[in-house]
Amino acid sequence: MGKLKSNKRNSASAGSSPYSKAQAATNNVFKFNTNVGQHILKNPGVAEAIVAKANLKPTDTVLEVGPGTGNLTVRILEKAKKVIAVELDPRMAAEVTKRVQGKPEQKRLEVLLGDVIKTELPPFDVCISNTPYQISSPLVFKLLALPNPPRTSILMFQREFALRLTARPGDPLYCRLSVNAQFFSKITHIMKVGKNNFRPPPQVESSVVRIEPKMGAERPGVSWDEWDGMLRICFVRKNRTMRASWLGTKEVLAMVERNYKVWCSANQIPIDDSELGEDEEMDLDGGGEEDDWGGIMEVDEEEDDTPAFFKEEAERILKENGVKTKSKKKKTRVAELVKEKIRKVLEDVTELADKRAGKCDENDFLRLLSAFNDEGIHFA
Repeated sequence: MGKLKSNKRNSASAGSSPYSKAQAATNNVFKFNTNVGQHILKNPGVAEAIVAKANLKPTDTVLEVGPGTGNLTVRILEKAKKVIAVELDPRMAAEVTKRVQGKPEQKRLEVLLGDVIKTELPPFDVCISNTPYQISSPLVFKLLALPNPPRTSILMFQREFALRLTARPGDPLYCRLSVNAQFFSKITHIMKVGKNNFRPPPQVESSVVRIEPKMGAERPGVSWDEWDGMLRICFVRKNRTMRASWLGTKEVLAMVERNYKVWCSANQIPIDDSELGEDEEMDLDGGGEEDDWGGIMEVDEEEDDTPAFFKEEAERILKENGVKTKSKKKKTRVAELVKEKIRKVLEDVTELADKRAGKCDENDFLRLLSAFNDEGIHFA
């Protein structure tokens, strides 16, 4: 006859023991805040590969954005002279500090608490980051805009963002981000990282890219504000023709006219801002000119996808001029002059009027910016 199994004295209360609860609590120190992109890289192999791709020197100072619990940090410290870790979450900052407490590496780790986009960064040679996805674009352009940008940056991004960075003209993901990033740097896709390599796993796959800023003679001598201001207009809808993007939107024409007036005033160039007579007025909406334009001014009539920036700018200009309604605004000679200058640049000088932004390369955009500047049209 079998014997009944009896629970041991201590086993009955083992699951409810206060010691076991304390042990469970220490295993889960705190909850990760995924709202600010806290997805900790847990795969040591991936961490080793990322650090190896940076080609660190023993004299390098490395900036790490979002060190988390320090899985990348300790590996960087093995190869670099110093690590400057910028962390937004005080809990994480304390955790990464604990990883090197009482060790020789402690003196070589500096933790800055705050938002890296708003923080004034000390000099550094290399940037390595498991980047919080919310600051991907601001971080890229902050690094590229530094007076002395890092020699190389090894950055982890959401897969789609990484593909946008490396996209070429004609690719579905080619956009203003692609043009801007590739204009000022060389970008290489290094490796893919699956979401199961993180704790907690994000909802999307990731990729690691290397960004090497163009330096010396390779660095473009172009104003960032001018360049980006022009691209904003070109990529309002990247599949529109340049003619439609520039001449088919009242808000764009109003903004360019205002910029032209400011440039003329700064250079003491007189302009005729008088109103046109009724027989001289031209319909900026494209009515009556469909034969010439092929109806191109009527694109996307049902869905107004003009960025709010241009709408607000146009409304402000109308308000300054004392115009309360958008309709029946009197055409001025300077407005027609600006429109003619834009037409000349697109059709006669660059011959890009019928080309689409999504198909243009950086040489096309450089020619366009140069031609606009020659006509006194600026975007800064």
